[in-house]
Formats: sequence, structure tokens, C-alpha cells
Amino acid sequence: MAGDEELPAYTSRDAAAPPPSTTRSEHKLSLETNGRAWLFIYVSSRSPNPASSPYFLEGDTVSGRVEIDLVKAEGLKGISIAIQGGATAVGQEEKVFLELKQGLWPNEKEKGGKLAKGSWPFSFTLPTKVSPPDAKGMELQLPPSFSERASPAYIDYKIIATVQRGTFKANQTLVTSFAYLPITQSDRPSALRQVAYQEGSDLVGPDGDPEGWKVLPPVQMKGKLFDVRDVVVECTLAIATPLTYSLGAPIPLLLTLKSEDPQALDTLANPQAIKMHLVRSIALGTDAMEERAERRSNTFFTMGVGQAYFWPSLEGAPQSGTRVLRGEVEVKKSLRPSFLFPRFSVRYTLELLPFDVAGYVDTNSKKSFISEPVKITTKQVPGIVPKSHAPPGYAKPAENDYNSAVGYLENGNQRFYHHHGFS
Repeated sequence: MAGDEELPAYTSRDAAAPPPSTTRSEHKLSLETNGRAWLFIYVSSRSPNPASSPYFLEGDTVSGRVEIDLVKAEGLKGISIAIQGGATAVGQEEKVFLELKQGLWPNEKEKGGKLAKGSWPFSFTLPTKVSPPDAKGMELQLPPSFSERASPAYIDYKIIATVQRGTFKANQTLVTSFAYLPITQSDRPSALRQVAYQEGSDLVGPDGDPEGWKVLPPVQMKGKLFDVRDVVVECTLAIATPLTYSLGAPIPLLLTLKSEDPQALDTLANPQAIKMHLVRSIALGTDAMEERAERRSNTFFTMGVGQAYFWPSLEGAPQSGTRVLRGEVEVKKSLRPSFLFPRFSVRYTLELLPFDVAGYVDTNSKKSFISEPVKITTKQVPGIVPKSHAPPGYAKPAENDYNSAVGYLENGNQRFYHHHGFS
């Protein structure tokens, strides 16, 4: 597929694959009985490592062969191959949303009967969209594979070879999971931001490039400074638009602080004081696709997946009662893209938390001052290569744990252990 080399790395269940290329590996899977392998699946995929899980992109063809090698000829009823995609919540039955199947033997050339050895090719073209049972007739893009430690739910794709042995004998199956990634593309940035990426020049701010930024309404930061006096600082966040960002790309930010108290400004304009995170949310259950559904603690799970870092900007002179900071959030290549699917959806937001710095105590009751939805995609607009604009030699600060900051357990996903599935 054209442009595939631009797609980022993908982490499968047991291995991390580098960016897709034209390189293919043949994976060999086998089923043993009494220590002897006799049923085999051979499949070609984008993974560069034959020992890792097979890996496919949207629209790929899954092809290979099934082989059997029995000690002696046996009477078999049939041999088939299938591809299956399903979503599973902890404590619940898997809900299958994709099922493709091919009969391999017997066929027009090979009649039924006894069989000892054989090899049969197979080929499936993965559909780009499916109509899951819970989607009310809608066609939806296939979701990415999703499997994480302590996750409340999983999306798994499998290749299944089945040998039907006949009456009173159990069928035998050989199953292997594979990693799957849909292709979603970010929207094109403003003309001035495109020029900055191409030339390696500074990004033009909201005043000079209003089409390139979303300036959010200002929020009031209220707190006590040095345990002596109450202070108020007005905070305005601007986020580079459009609000779609590809894996591996930075999200440009601009933060403006205003106050009549210069000491409060100097204290809070410390880049280390600003706590802003990229937050992933997993919504489960019958309302998972609804944007404004009231979320329950046993069907909604959040996790910090990246922290913004800031540096002082030349904009806003210190004596003007204003401080301006530039910043970015790196979208890690290992993230899953945003997707909406029945009973399992993944979304992202940018969250600005109360500032945290010595000498200042926030007196607001809010856990988050700003929560702005953003979309994470797998692919950038062709010809656009977003680059970091952090100053040369800038050392990114260590990330703070988002879940601890907002009062969750250290691993927010552990909350699901106290529940059992979803309705």
C-alpha cells in the first residue's frame, strides 16, 4: 500500500514491530499430539521477525497455507481455515464482529476420505469495515488489536485452522493471534504551520495564524502563595489545530498566564509547575460510542499516556503582567489510535491539572481545569512531517503519574478488578 512506510511502530501482544515496510516474514505455527507436530499454519505478514506475532494493516491480504502430516492416513470430515475478530470484557463472553471462513478439504479436486498428508493455500482480504451486531446497521472501521496488562477489555484477531475428525471424535484447532492496525489520517494543518514544518522555522502563534490554533476560554487559577496571600492567575491555553495528531507526532501548545501579582506569575510560569497530560479513556458497555453518556466507574477507565513539557517564550514581556510558554505533548508511537466501536471505544483528551510548585497551594476544588478532546490517528498527511520545536538541547522533564495526580490508583486500569464485566 502506498505510503505504508509512514506508519508508526505497533506493539503486539508479545513483541514490538518496527515501522511497516515491504519486507515480509513467514510465520510457522504448529499443533502437536504426543510430542509430534502434525498440523501447521504458514502465514506471511508485515512483521520483520518470524518469531513474533503476524502483523497486518487495513486492507491487507492474509495469505498462507495449511498443512497436515499424520503418522498414517485417517478418516477426516474436513479441514478449514478462518479469520476471527472479537472483543472481550473481563468476565464476559467474547463478542465476535468479524468472521471469514474457507473450506480447504475436501474440495473439487480432492474428495473426502482418508488422508495422511496435504497442503492447501488460503487467502483472505481483510475488510475495511464491518457491521457488528450491536452497531444498529452501521458500518464501522475495524478497530485495532488491543491487549494490555490489566486491561478491562481486549480486541483480538485470530487465524484458526480446524480439522474435523468425524463422529465421536473431537475437532482439533490450531489458533494464532495477529496484530491489526487500521489506517486513519490526520487532517491537514494550517498553511503557516505547514511552512514551519517544511522550513524548520518557528510556529506562528494564534495572533498571526488564527486558523492554526484553537484558543480555549481562559480559566482562573486560585491559590495561596507562600501561605501568606491569596492569588489569582488567569490561564489561557491554545492548541494547534486541527485537533487530530498522528502517532509519533508532537502536539504544539501555547500557554498564556496573566496576573496583577508578579510574584505569582514568576512562581507559576515555571515550566516544571505545569501539569498537563494526554489522557486515554476506555469506555465499555452499551453506551461506549456515545459522546456525552454519563460514565460509570466500572465501565470507564482513564490513564495518562503522555505529559506536556514547556519552555519560556519570547512573547509576553515580564513587566506586562503576562507570561507566555510554548509547549508540546509527544504522541507515543506505541499508543492505539482513537476508535469508536460498540461496547469498546478509545478516546483521548488533553487535561490541564492544578499547578504544582513549591510555595503555591491550589485552592480550587477541580481535578482538571481544562479537558479538550483530541483524535489520535495512525498516519500523517502525505508530505507533512511534524517536528518538535523545543529549544536545542532542551531536556524533557521526567513525567509525573497522572493517575496519582487525580487521586486514582497508580495503575488506573486496576480499578476494574473490583468489577465484573459490563452490561
